[in-house]
Amino acid sequence: MFNRKNKNTIDSLIGVSTSIQGDLHFKGGLRIDGHVTGNVIANPEESSMLVISEQAKIDGEVRAGHVVVNGEINGPVFSSELIELQPKARISGDVHYKALEMMNGAVVTGKLTHEQASEPVLKLASSHS
Repeated sequence: MFNRKNKNTIDSLIGVSTSIQGDLHFKGGLRIDGHVTGNVIANPEESSMLVISEQAKIDGEVRAGHVVVNGEINGPVFSSELIELQPKARISGDVHYKALEMMNGAVVTGKLTHEQASEPVLKLASSHS
């Protein structure tokens, strides 16, 4: 109980002017504002949070517990907890999720596949603009 981190904590940041080529493995929380060409994969044994900002672009597979997308992903996305698709989210690839929250304006070009829960959890939210 005392060693447990808040799962909404961001531990690392990839800045807007940063470009990474190659796979990226992380623990805890990661925010990406730059460009990653490669897979972005969280440690599956721990709770994780990945934030893809409006400026960010990922060309590769994404795997994390809680995923917040407001940028661009070209590849499949696997969320073991919750995926939040914010208004400027653009995903070209299949999305596998346990719980999904999709804002007005978000676009997914691919299949949405519900995973690992007895009943689907789908929240529809309107944009607050």
